[in-house]
Amino acid sequence: MPKYVIERDIPGAGQLSERDLIAISIKSRKVVAELAPHVQWLQSYVTGDRIYCVYIAENEDQIREHAKRGGFPANRISAIATIIDPTTAERTAA
Repeated sequence: MPKYVIERDIPGAGQLSERDLIAISIKSRKVVAELAPHVQWLQSYVTGDRIYCVYIAENEDQIREHAKRGGFPANRISAIATIIDPTTAERTAA
């Protein structure tokens, strides 16, 4: 299944309490369970005014459905074309 990055604009996200983040996580997991096996949440990154989430899903519509059911914004959904990391530099060009 394709992998996606979802940008969620949430003013003050970086100031959310641990309790708030736990509540968001619980809600997200509940909705993922309802949508299984079509959606899988891998991880999220909390910044100042955004949360960036990485999901595996059959398509963008499944991501939008997760956001709708969970009451989360999904301001931008981007399909991940490929993943690189520091070890990518160790490959030799063919």
